Amino acid sequence: MKIEHSHIMLTGASGGIGRAIATQLAQAGARLTLVGRSEDVLQSLKASLEHSQQHQILVADITSPLGIAAINEYAKRAIVERVRINAVINSAGCNEFALLNSKSPQQIEQEISLNLLAPIMVCQTLIGSLSQPGVILNIGSTFGSIGYPGYTSYCAAKAGLHRFSESLDRELSGSGIRVLYLAPRATDTALNSSAVTQMNQKLGNATDSPQCVAQHVQTMLEKEISAKWIGWPEKLFARVNQILPGVVSSAINKQKETIHQYVNRISP
Repeated sequence: MKIEHSHIMLTGASGGIGRAIATQLAQAGARLTLVGRSEDVLQSLKASLEHSQQHQILVADITSPLGIAAINEYAKRAIVERVRINAVINSAGCNEFALLNSKSPQQIEQEISLNLLAPIMVCQTLIGSLSQPGVILNIGSTFGSIGYPGYTSYCAAKAGLHRFSESLDRELSGSGIRVLYLAPRATDTALNSSAVTQMNQKLGNATDSPQCVAQHVQTMLEKEISAKWIGWPEKLFARVNQILPGVVSSAINKQKETIHQYVNRISP
């Protein structure tokens, strides 16, 4: 797709990756609708963007029926006003580094809801309102392809998002709407606790900047790449895990002592 002069809706706009995506796409000439829960944060982000006057904000909690209804009404108004949405990027997400038996039911539900159910509902709501051609880009994670200790429910949600994106892309084949999936590796955002940052440093796990992820987002949109994993050797591990999961399990087992050392710092 051509980004310049396009209208793109971005959920999770106020997060670390979301802000970087918004900045990247605004510089590329897109008109953005920034979706998030805090009006003040969204207004501040909007003011910081290039050509700030052409962007809009939409305050909505996409994990709630009211939030999804707000997105639906916004999309309908966009059609009437002849500013139809060309693309939607589902960037909202959350994770908590903790052993499963340390998590509350509410924490598990929140991770599944925001990382999986919310983007599914956003997609369902917007399919009939997107321009044709149009693009949906779901931001997943390498952990959607590699089950990793301390991130069980997050891995489950992102794995579901990957398969959802793949199946919806096939379902919409021939409709003019593409559904893409981008899987970043560890990214330097506020989602990472100090324990996670220290663990990644000790294990030698590479961490990307949000700006790096945003650049990949622009490339994905422009080239309409079906699916992409960021980083090496993470993308190799994602492939190997599909064919020889025991090899990946062996590698992760060598890290378990360090993983438990850091996860125990923040577990109740």
